[in-house]
Amino acid sequence: MSDKPSYLGLLNAVAVAETNAHEYLRAWIDVTPSADVCAVLRTVAAREGEHGMTFAKRINELGYEVRWAKDDADHARKLEIARSDRSDLEKMKALGLHRIDTGDRPDVFDNFFHDHSIDIHTGALLGRYIAEERDSGRLLRGCYEQLKAAAKSRRAEVADGDRLGGLEEKIDTVCRAVEELRQIVCAQSMPAATQA
Repeated sequence: MSDKPSYLGLLNAVAVAETNAHEYLRAWIDVTPSADVCAVLRTVAAREGEHGMTFAKRINELGYEVRWAKDDADHARKLEIARSDRSDLEKMKALGLHRIDTGDRPDVFDNFFHDHSIDIHTGALLGRYIAEERDSGRLLRGCYEQLKAAAKSRRAEVADGDRLGGLEEKIDTVCRAVEELRQIVCAQSMPAATQA
């Protein structure tokens, strides 16, 4: 085909990235102990998988095929992180998922429509994709904030437990000192009682 769309590379990059994200998110779902994290990941993974397939379909409709990287070290690294025994919070940070939501600041999607040759069908697909990606970013950011708050709470509980343990130890020391004083006072008062 001689009229190769100028945006074909963008479509291919999205198809590959979304398919890969679906794979590592599904791997994470399989090992997370948290039902809440699992729920968020299921929503995002379903979107990623659908995006990967939809963009691959659109590339095919345009007369081309998705070009996959032969050795994708970054994807292998992400899969390893997702399958690891790291905490959900550590995985979120390592995968950079807590930074996807930029709020009102510019993001990677702001430049998608600079190419004015994008056809109507591809434009509609990109618009839906961008809206869903931004929502997924908000979901992941919310999940991250909850994980971070829970970790902070656990650290505070441990610190409180450590302080309580230290206080118990001091009280035990005071009790031992009082008992020793009682024994000394009793011992000193005994001879006085026998002389009378």
